[in-house]
Amino acid sequence: MKNDDGAKVLHAVRDLAPAFAARSAEIEEARRLPADLLGQLKAAGCFRMFLPRSHGGHDVDLRTGMDVLETLARADGATGWTVMIGSESPHLFALLSRERFDAVYAGGPDVIIGGGFNAQGEAHATEGGYRVTGRWGFASGCEHATWLFGNCVILDGGRPRMRPAGDGSEMPEMRGMLFPASEVRIIDTWSVLGLRGTGSHDIMMEGAYCPAEHSFDIFQGQPSVPGPGFVAPVLHFALHMGAVAVGIAQGALDDIVALASSGKRRLYARAQLADSPVFQVHLGRAGTSVRAARALLRDTGDEFWAACVNDPGAALAMAPRISSALAWVTEVAARAVDACYQAGGGGVARNASPVQRRFRDIHTFSQHAAAAEGWFGQAGAALLGQPTGFWT
Repeated sequence: MKNDDGAKVLHAVRDLAPAFAARSAEIEEARRLPADLLGQLKAAGCFRMFLPRSHGGHDVDLRTGMDVLETLARADGATGWTVMIGSESPHLFALLSRERFDAVYAGGPDVIIGGGFNAQGEAHATEGGYRVTGRWGFASGCEHATWLFGNCVILDGGRPRMRPAGDGSEMPEMRGMLFPASEVRIIDTWSVLGLRGTGSHDIMMEGAYCPAEHSFDIFQGQPSVPGPGFVAPVLHFALHMGAVAVGIAQGALDDIVALASSGKRRLYARAQLADSPVFQVHLGRAGTSVRAARALLRDTGDEFWAACVNDPGAALAMAPRISSALAWVTEVAARAVDACYQAGGGGVARNASPVQRRFRDIHTFSQHAAAAEGWFGQAGAALLGQPTGFWT
C-alpha cells in the first residue's frame, strides 16, 4: 500500500537528481558521497524510507522504494547503489531481537549499517558472545555508516559449528557480527573500474568481542519486526538491486539521446548521429530492452509484495524467480549500456563522458554475485519441480 510519505520521498529525490548528476565526476573522484549530498539524502528520507513509522520512518512500500532507487541511479549510479545499501539498514537490524532493534533507533531514524555478507571471518564462541577476526570486502558506504558487520563462520572449540542444510546434510553455521563503526578498521582498497563513489572499502576486525545479542543470521534469520517490508529481506535486496541496474541503463539512454540531440556526427559519417537509421534502430532496441527490464521488475515486485502482505510462505517460494529476474535484468541493462557506448563514438571513451561512467558502473555492477547467471539454474530447477536449495 502506497502512502503520502513515500510520495514525498520520491518527489524529493526527483528534485535532487539533477544536482547529483551534475556532481557525478566529483562523487567518483571522492570515491564516496560528499557530506553535503549525504545530508540532502538524509533530509529527503532516503535512509529511513523502509523504517516503520513507529521508529520515525516512512514505511514505504516496495514499488515506491524501487522507484526512488531507480531515480537516484539514473542520476548517478554510485549514489543509487549507496542509498540502496543504506536504506536497507532496517531490514538487517530487524534480524536482531526486538529489544536491540528498538535500542538502535532510540536516538533517531537515520541509522546506517554497512558490512560484508560473505562469510570471510571467524567468530569463536566464548562466554556471552564471540571473538571475531576477519577481513571483509565490498563494504559499501562504510565511511559514513553508524554500524558495521561482518558475516562469520561460527567456531566452537576451534571447529566449525554445524547446522542442518535442509537436504539431509550439514553446513557450517554463519552469523553476522555487528559493531559500532568506530570499533572497526577501514582499509582503503576501493580503486576499481566503476561505482567508484560507493566507497566499498574492506573492513577488518581482529579479536574483537561481539555480544551474542549483536549477532544475527543474515540469510535464515527471522525478523523481529512485523510487516510486509520485513518478510525475506534478501529478496527485497535483490529487487532493489534490479532497480539500480535499470536506473544506470536509463541514465545511459538519457546521455546518448542528449549527445545525439546536440548535433553529434561520428567521424566519416555522412549524417548526424540523430539522423542515422542504424543509430535509431540500436537506440530503439536499447530503449525497449530497458522498458522490458523495468516491467519485469515491477511485475515481480508487485507480486512479491502482495505475497508479503497476504502469504509470507508464497513470498519465500518466489526466491528462484526473483534471483533469476535480477540476473536477467542485469544482463539486459548491460547490453543497453553497451549499445549506447558503442553508438557514441570515440568521444565517449573519455573520462569526462557520462556514457563512459555508465559503462563502467554497469559492468562493475554485473560482477556482483547476486547478479550471476548461475541464478538462472535455480529458476530452472524450480520449473522442473526440483529443490533449489536457495535458503540452505
